[in-house]
Order: sequence, then structure tokens, then C-alpha cells
Amino acid sequence: MSGDLRRRRFALFAFFFIPGVALASWVTRTPAIRDGIDASLAAMGLVLLGLSAGSMCGILLSGVLVGRWGTRPVSIMGLWLLLAGVAVMAAGTGLGLAVVVALGLCLFGLGMGASEIAINIDGAGVERLSGRPLMHALHGCFSLGTAFGALAGFGLARIDLPVAWHLGLIAAVAVPPVLWFARWIPPGTGVTIRRVPGRAEAPAPYRDPYWRDPRLYLIGLAVLAVALAEGAANDWLPILMVDEHGFSPASGSLAYLGFSVAMTLGRFAGGTFLRRHGPVAVMRVTTALCAAGLALVILTPVPALAAGSVLLWGLGASLGFPIAISAAGASGPDATGRVRTVTICGYIAFLVGPPLLGLIGEIWGLRSAMLVVLALILAAAAVAGALRPRAG
Repeated sequence: MSGDLRRRRFALFAFFFIPGVALASWVTRTPAIRDGIDASLAAMGLVLLGLSAGSMCGILLSGVLVGRWGTRPVSIMGLWLLLAGVAVMAAGTGLGLAVVVALGLCLFGLGMGASEIAINIDGAGVERLSGRPLMHALHGCFSLGTAFGALAGFGLARIDLPVAWHLGLIAAVAVPPVLWFARWIPPGTGVTIRRVPGRAEAPAPYRDPYWRDPRLYLIGLAVLAVALAEGAANDWLPILMVDEHGFSPASGSLAYLGFSVAMTLGRFAGGTFLRRHGPVAVMRVTTALCAAGLALVILTPVPALAAGSVLLWGLGASLGFPIAISAAGASGPDATGRVRTVTICGYIAFLVGPPLLGLIGEIWGLRSAMLVVLALILAAAAVAGALRPRAG
């Protein structure tokens, strides 16, 4: 592998690590933020809708922007929006204004949606150029960032550092790495080639458009399920542990740290299992682990067992998203369009999930709300055969 390609991989790792740290910094302090803005579960779901709406806008715009300018400017712009959102969240929390926190989450989601699509497209390109699996490690860096951010969040929650100071510090510290690693992402990746007027072109063989491929939507269903499983933990796990299992806010943060560590280990170890057993078998096993962990968190009356089951939840949710992204990119022509389509399916989960789970949780409790996630994970296990590599 050339030095340029190696540096590019490292920059992509950093560009996934930074959003992971930022996201975990928010998640680990959600009980304190909820109390600071005096929000019910349903109201907190509406605040989280800002994150979902921003993410969906980012992902829908990202495909157009990448096609026009390439992955480099879109990923960098997305990271700046993400960090601006963290700063606005810090201000909203300090002021006790839910609407400002929701605005910050919207900016955060807009930046994350745009940058994640661009980085996934760039990562799929690097994977093809190098001939080595990359997506599991790329998403592993995101999970490593969440583990790092969760550990910091746990420590800062224990010493009662105000949330506004915590989030403001994260936004400031992340600026230099973005500036440093941006230079290692080459321009031009993902730009749509436009026909030059007057230039004759050889006719291309006819192919059905990728969006007519039914297998792509089965892959999208799998992405939706595993994205909801990961997003449900990111949105609700600390509050679930505090409200439903009686943990303190700091201990709820510690449970999220366990989830993040399990996700990180699963993603970095996943390459070996993918090479040995293939995506279909790995998807079936990981979704079974995720379902087992979720079922125990939902059903057990023992708080310690619920906390331990979070590890199964995280390990089981770790590989589904990167496996499905790789499978979509390899499922036929127009890899960029296919990756974008299934990633949109994942962000539908991020859009609908927070308010839906919050509303169900307000009426029947968060444990009952997680039954929706469990049902979709079982559906993902059922359609795992769609991830089988395309023949020929």
C-alpha cells in the first residue's frame, strides 16, 4: 500500500473518531441535560428530533454535494458543522433552553449526516483500491471515539463538571485535528463525471438502475435495524439505566461506556471473522447477540444483569452497519448510489427512532419501547442472506 493511501486511511479513521467522541460527550450527559432543561421523556424525544432531522437533511444533501465537489470538502464542512452544533448545545444547556439544545443537535446531525456519507464513500473507494476490508475498522474508529468520549463523560459526570463546560471543551479540542488531517484526503473522489457538449461517447451497455434492485432494499432493512439498535443506545441508554433500572447518572454513563467498548472491540476484531466466515454468517451471529442483549435489558428485573447485557447489545450491534455498507457497495454498478441509498435507510431509523421511542417510553416505559428495536433486529437476522456477495 502506498504512503498516500496509508495516510488517507489514517485521516478517514480520525474523521470517524472525532464525531464518536463528540456524540458520546452528549450521550453520557443526557440525564443531566434532561434535568437541566426540565424535559419529560416525550419532550426529550422532540429535542432529539433535532438531531434526527439534521442528520436526514445532511444525508440527503450529501449525495448531491459529493457529486458536485467530491468527498473531501463535504466531509470537512460536515465536521465543522458538527463541532458548531456541540458548541450551540453547550450554550443551550448552560441557558437551560431546550430549543437551543435542539438547534445544536440539528447542526450536529446536519454535519454528521453530510460527513458520514462522504467518509463512507471515500472509505469504500479506499477499500476497493487497497483490496483490503476497511469499513469495519473505519466504523470501529467511530466506536473507539465513543468509548473515549464515554470514559471522559463518566469522569466529568463524577466530578459534576457542568455540561456546558464539558461540551464546550470538546468542541474546542477537536478543531486542531480537523485542520491537520484534512490535507490527507485527496480531492475529486465521488465527483460525478459530466458529459462535455460536442464530445462523442461510446454507448454504454444497458443496465437496470440500481434502485430497481430488490436485494438493495433488503440490505437497507438490515441497515435500518442495526442503525436503530445503535441509535437507541446513543439516544436513550443512560436514561434507560437511570429511569428503568435505578442507576445513578454517573453509573448510567458507565453502562454506555460498556456499550461503546463492546462496539469498538466487535468492529476491530470483525475483519478476522469476515474473512473467515463471510458477511452473511457474521450478520446472523451478531444480530442474534444483539437480540439476546436487548431481550435481557428489557426483561430482567436485576439491574446488574441489565448492565452486563449492554455488552451483548453493543457487541451484536457492532458489525451490522459496516458489513451492510460494504455489501451495498459490492452489490452491483454505481457503488456510490448504492452506498448512499442504504445509508439513507439507516438515517430513517435515526429520524423516526428518537421521537417514536420517547413517545412509547412516556406511555409504557423505555423498556417497552425497546421491543420495537428488538423486533427489527430479528428482521435483520431474517434477511441476512441478501448480504451475500454478488456472483460474477
